[in-house]
This record gives sequence, structure tokens and C-alpha cells, in this order.
Amino acid sequence: MSTNVLVTGANGQLAKTLQKRFKNNQDHIKFTFVTKKELDISDAQQVQSYFLSNNFNYCINCAAYTNVEQAEKTPEIAFKVNAEAVKNLAKVCEKTNTILVHISTDYVFDGEKETPYTEHDKPNPINEYGKSKLLGEQYIQDILERYFIVRTSWLYSKEFGHNFYKTILERSNTEKELFITNAQIGCPTDTVSVSEYIYKLIITQSKNFGIKHFCDSKAMTWYEFARQILIENGLENKIKLVKVQNYHTFARRPKNSSLSNSKFE
Repeated sequence: MSTNVLVTGANGQLAKTLQKRFKNNQDHIKFTFVTKKELDISDAQQVQSYFLSNNFNYCINCAAYTNVEQAEKTPEIAFKVNAEAVKNLAKVCEKTNTILVHISTDYVFDGEKETPYTEHDKPNPINEYGKSKLLGEQYIQDILERYFIVRTSWLYSKEFGHNFYKTILERSNTEKELFITNAQIGCPTDTVSVSEYIYKLIITQSKNFGIKHFCDSKAMTWYEFARQILIENGLENKIKLVKVQNYHTFARRPKNSSLSNSKFE
């Protein structure tokens, strides 16, 4: 018997990674990937109709508004996608007995802690993006009993989407110097790692529901990450990296948003 899994946000880097790695699996897990055009999760009626017309065991919500800078200027858009749309999913998952796997973020924390954040630390977001993601988490916890909220950090794909990893490689072809901040610490996390973690939750039929922190283990600054990317691609002698302390952004960013990994149970 197949396990039916819906994946929202099909155009995003994580959903594309899941699709490439696991769509043609041998474990009787049937994935359905939907874009915003195919399923707008901010439309409650559309969400309900879609779920009632299908029979999903899991919903992996990869849909999100992740533009941190723009979220600060137009928070209503971030809250519509990251909070209200998530509430729509939670309500229909409760109604249809679907397990929700929701992707969240290290930005629910303020960054003042000096050690990695655990699931027991109290969130305190300092920007609108983080606030919208936290509200989405709270809706899930209020509505559902069977859910996984997977918080991850500095997500990137080497193949898909627009992200720091690919930007560094692109800029190394056109610039002689890169000015990269060392004022923030996080755990750069490959979408491959997260997709494997989520797949394992499903394949093992884990009942250890709740908030999970998952990231690749090494905490580093953006400068250190950029250096790692250049070394990994044999470009360390092609471009000069310049370390900068002051990196001005419109939205405040947590100084330390590194996460302590959940033990898989």
C-alpha cells in the first residue's frame, strides 16, 4: 500500500531536491508536487477542496515567503504566506488526518544566545520574516497533534534556486574581490541533508511529533562559508575574500542563529 505525500512549493530549492532524489523511490511512497499556480495555500477553499479530492498521508510544506528584506517592507505578504496559509494547511490536515511536515527557520530566534539554539529555547524573532514564521508554527501547534515543524538554518542547494552558495560561485566569475560579513553565525545546510531527514521521518513512520531542529552540524560565519565554497570548487586563488564587520541590511538579523540538531528518534 502506498504512502501518499503532497509537497507544496514545488518550484523551491528544497521541493526540487526532494523531487530529484525521491520521486522514483522503491518504498511505495507516492509524491505529488504542486506549485503555487496548482495549489495556492493562501486560498482556504482551494486547499480544502484539493485535500478532500485526494487522500494524502503526509503534507510537506515547502511553500514560504523567504525574502527577509522585502518582508520587512511589506510584512503583510510574509504573514499571508508564512502564517495564514500555514493555518489553512493545519486546519485541513486536522480534518483529513494528514501529518504535516512544515519547514521553519532559525530566524525565529533573536541571536543573543552564545551557544546553538535547542527546541526548548524560547523564540524571540527580531524581524518580520521571523515573526511570520513563528506565527505559522504557533498555528500548527494550536490546531494539530500530529506534526513535524522542522527548523533549519541557512538552507542552500548546489543545483536549484537562488542562494548564497550559487551566488558566491556566480560572483567569482565576474568579480576580483568579495566583501563578506563575519558578523553572523549559522549552520549552512544543504537541501540534500534536509530532504533525507524528512524522507526518513516518513519511511520510519516516526511518531515522535513536535518541533525538530535539523541542520548540517558545523556552525560558521558567512565569510567562513564563502571561503569553504571557494575551496570546494577550486576557486580560492581566483578571487580575494574580504572580511567585513558591518553589513548593513534593512531587516535586523540574528547574530547567532546556529541550531543544535535533534537526535533522530
